[in-house]
Amino acid sequence: MSAWLLPDHIADVLPSEARHIEELRRDLLDTARTYGYELVIPPLIEHLESLLTGTGEALGLQTFKLVDQLSGRSLGLRADTTPQVARIDAHLLGRKSVTRLAYCGPVVRARPERPQATREPLQFGAEIYGHAGREADLEILRLALDCLRVAGVKQPQVDLGDARIVRALLAGVPVDLERLRAVHAALAVKDASELRRLTADFPASAREGLLALVGLYGGPEVLDEAEKRLPPMSGLRQALSDLKWLGQHLQGATVSCDLADSRGFAYYSGLRFGIYSEGAGEALARGGRYDGVGAVFGHKLDRERPAAGFSLDVKELVRVAAPRPLRAAIRAPWPDDAGRPGLRETVQQLREHGETVVCVLPGHEQETDEFHCDRELVAAAGHWVVQAL
Repeated sequence: MSAWLLPDHIADVLPSEARHIEELRRDLLDTARTYGYELVIPPLIEHLESLLTGTGEALGLQTFKLVDQLSGRSLGLRADTTPQVARIDAHLLGRKSVTRLAYCGPVVRARPERPQATREPLQFGAEIYGHAGREADLEILRLALDCLRVAGVKQPQVDLGDARIVRALLAGVPVDLERLRAVHAALAVKDASELRRLTADFPASAREGLLALVGLYGGPEVLDEAEKRLPPMSGLRQALSDLKWLGQHLQGATVSCDLADSRGFAYYSGLRFGIYSEGAGEALARGGRYDGVGAVFGHKLDRERPAAGFSLDVKELVRVAAPRPLRAAIRAPWPDDAGRPGLRETVQQLREHGETVVCVLPGHEQETDEFHCDRELVAAAGHWVVQAL
């Protein structure tokens, strides 16, 4: 095996893609800033017990683990930044008011989430803490859509669901964790026969409600149908009302609902959503509400904070984002050749004013790169001037 081969699902990012990723990263962070989100930069590596506190088994399986040579303690490479941001809100900031935080950095995963997925996503996300109302859900959805618009994604489709619906139907039903997981898996793939088998001994209202969810997906009209077919439970009715309200307030996006999709049931406490686009087989962004996620970090403070947020992989987003033009640049002769007085000073002044100046090395006049040299620096009447090419 060649020494320079990289591990499976790990890849170098070459200039053209790297430029696109970096420009998009800056645009995403700038978009979050326009909403009032503050940038945080959590560490890539943490003590394992802190990194995995309150995250559940799935994230633990995705986390690379190693031993700290300084302390002998177990460390982990983050596989998701959301728990770290919750720790920052709860333990380091400790604010009682609404807090808006954004981040963008690499995460490392032990296994790829899909056959062609990278194990080193560049995760961008935004979280809002401190407001339990649906207004925070709407803000997160709007920010996610604006981020995709900045990337040039056209005709996004928002798929809505709510963890409270299944939770309300299962309230008071004695079910162990293994069967609960199987029920959620059957709902996710809409396997009515398997769901019927799993719920054979459930109370009639819970069983019939869960089976009804299998067919409750489609446009916003699904919510009206759900009100007719599902039992009149208060938490369930509130979830349907909130989903209807959110759908009515999302402009510029196609809205669909899938009331059986309960992915992340152990994590989400309310709204969950995925945003899709033509040409992307998977959701470009996912998020929702996960109240209380920071409580485990609160120590003596009451940190049962309401929380909502979303995240996306910038590397995946680049694949479907609109192509970006090359950055304009000025081509200049090599400034250290004799007989070119003032050239070096002129190049420096142009760079100080934000221009990109590519100095042509001797013998490489035909080289191409990731810049569009639409102007050149030429000598005219004893001065160096910029001319259009």
